[in-house]
Amino acid sequence: MNLKTRFLLLATLLVLTASAAAWSVFQRIAETIIEQWGVRLAEVQVRYDSAKLLQPIAREIALARQMADSQVLRRWAKTPEDAGMRVEAIAEMESFRSNFQDRSYFVALLDSGAYFHNNARNEFAAKPLRYHLRPDNPPDAWFYTIVREGRDFHLNVNPDIPLGVTKLWIDVLLRDGERILGVVGTGLELDGFIRDVIDVAPPGITTLFVDHNGAIQLFRDRNLIDYASLTKPEWNKKTVDLLLETAEDRAHLRDMMRELAATTTPGTTVLSRFVQVNGKRHLAGIAYLPELDWYEITLLDLDVVMPVNRFGMAALVFAAALLLTLLIVHLALERLVFRPVSALERAILRVRDGDLAPADLPEGKGEIGRLIKHFEAMAGAVRNTTVELESRVQERTEALNRLARVDDLTGLINRRGMSELIDDAVSRGARERQPFGIIWIDVDHFKEINDELGHAEGDRALVTVAALLRNHIRPYDSAARWGGDEFLVLLTPCDAHTLASLSERIRAEAEAARPLPGGRALTVSIGSRLVKPGETVELALQKADEALYEAKNGGRNTVRLNA
Repeated sequence: MNLKTRFLLLATLLVLTASAAAWSVFQRIAETIIEQWGVRLAEVQVRYDSAKLLQPIAREIALARQMADSQVLRRWAKTPEDAGMRVEAIAEMESFRSNFQDRSYFVALLDSGAYFHNNARNEFAAKPLRYHLRPDNPPDAWFYTIVREGRDFHLNVNPDIPLGVTKLWIDVLLRDGERILGVVGTGLELDGFIRDVIDVAPPGITTLFVDHNGAIQLFRDRNLIDYASLTKPEWNKKTVDLLLETAEDRAHLRDMMRELAATTTPGTTVLSRFVQVNGKRHLAGIAYLPELDWYEITLLDLDVVMPVNRFGMAALVFAAALLLTLLIVHLALERLVFRPVSALERAILRVRDGDLAPADLPEGKGEIGRLIKHFEAMAGAVRNTTVELESRVQERTEALNRLARVDDLTGLINRRGMSELIDDAVSRGARERQPFGIIWIDVDHFKEINDELGHAEGDRALVTVAALLRNHIRPYDSAARWGGDEFLVLLTPCDAHTLASLSERIRAEAEAARPLPGGRALTVSIGSRLVKPGETVELALQKADEALYEAKNGGRNTVRLNA
């Protein structure tokens, strides 16, 4: 065998060996790129899916909490046999029904077990009392479990057999102080909710939501949803463990759930890990949603989302470079492959560490150059998606904060926002030894306005009252819609003269406002209280309510001052 043949054989062996080694290195680098990109994608997808779920639910939760805070419902729930209060309560329920997305509500009373309900078709307007709950009836166990556990808020996927519907139920306790009067809320039609929120994930991405015990609450496979989780024993629940193939994966997933629940910043941390699902490796991203006490889990099949074979053409760069000549192998690889890949890997590590600023990458040539461009495009897409998602999250957070403190109809702050202001006023009054004023306003004959002139006129009356409050209170005072047809004005600082004169001016301006259709005058009854330093919030509101009660009993369209 001559030297030429031996050189060719040696060169062939070196080329084959180097090609095999280069391909192995490249494949590992490609897999690393995909895995690191997948971790980042999982975090972005989890945050996006969480925001997508919270968007439709947050408003319903806020409305259900407002419904549970209704003074009309509380008073009626304590004396449900009072026919007059029952009429007012049903009108209150219907006002909330028109605002719920599903156009349905339910109110269940603890003492009698009475279950009131009306749906989007308004089928039960004449007879909202649908049936009575019983402690010995298994389908009613959800109600008594919520009451027994004293959980102020709960989400539950459950079929209502008497009503023949399956929904994602939003349950809120109706309380009078520490006393539980019942449960109120609404529901979202399950199939439509899953279709609009869960089934829209692109190929290779699976999203599911589980409760704090791991029971599946929302999933594209309806057969794996754990209906009525609240009343089931742990051993009988359909949990996320059903999707995982190994005990190790199940244990690690449970550990991540516990870690997320214990974090000091719930809702902002996303954990990820590779798990086996249906015989394939998936990247599982998980986040805790403290607003719902649920976990959001996203499973990424990286072979579908970003298959490694997309990088196969890059192997030609290695083969072509090695075949040119053994003399320039090292230089060619160093210049065409290793330097760009090293820069690309550093850029990937920066992305992995959360630095999404554009990387200063070499232009590269051939497939490596295209790979760099693909990475730059991918990093840009991740950067844009992150910015867009953060913007959406910020917008939705601001909208939720506004929804939690501003009344949609009148634009005034709502009961929750005013409660916080009153708490601050009580603390400041006690500290500075200065009194402040509370004006409690009730629109006279509001039920008759709604019944005779329609809810649109009732809403216009509320908007009118809200407008005159904004126009006549001082810039540093506050006005709120307290609930239903009731408003509250906070005057700080205040004295008896200011309180009396402003109360009378509000009453007079309301009477002088544009009359309602049919010539009916818009009048209000007002109870005022000059709150002295050291009084509690409860006492201040009680005294103002007593003054309002006197004004209404005194013929309405009048002012009573409790100084």
